[in-house]
Amino acid sequence: MSKRPPRRLRPDEEEIWKRVAETATPLSKPRFPMPQDVTPSPRKARSPEKEPISPFSIGSGAGLSETHDLAPGLGERIAAAPVTMDRKAFGKLKRGKLKPEGRLDLHGMTLSQAHPALNRFILGAHSQGKRLVLVITGKGKDRDQGGPIPERLGVLRHQVPHWLSIPPLSSVVLQVTTAHLRHGGGGAYYVYLKRPR
Repeated sequence: MSKRPPRRLRPDEEEIWKRVAETATPLSKPRFPMPQDVTPSPRKARSPEKEPISPFSIGSGAGLSETHDLAPGLGERIAAAPVTMDRKAFGKLKRGKLKPEGRLDLHGMTLSQAHPALNRFILGAHSQGKRLVLVITGKGKDRDQGGPIPERLGVLRHQVPHWLSIPPLSSVVLQVTTAHLRHGGGGAYYVYLKRPR
């Protein structure tokens, strides 16, 4: 709720106020000026801005500077993840020398279909003692219509690493990395599982 500005005195009320104020004896020196002494201060003119804003038109570039920090891409984030499995086995895995013991193809599935299918597959493979499985997501279709908000290419490809990093799958997954070209390249992931207890 906003505060209402104080009501101004009408001329007859102002006259009564002056008469009452003349008969009053101040207790001490007044801290505030009396109403007749108040004069409105002139408004300061706004100082012009130091850098004028250049005109902008829709479709023109944003003009990002060289120092602008953009989030790394999906491939860079997966490649930057620490190696938590045996380094020798990881090297073979990256070269496509290890053969996956199971595979799940998520092509054509929606997010709501793919998530439970991935959970069932990974937990089932872990309980069977499998160590390396392949999850195929596909690279995704370019559905960006050129609107103001860009649409992500390959929704499943971006979502699967996240699902593998959160419970319940994070407790059985040891390493996730992009598959070798012979197993699908950027449209598939190797998922290296922990040993069953």
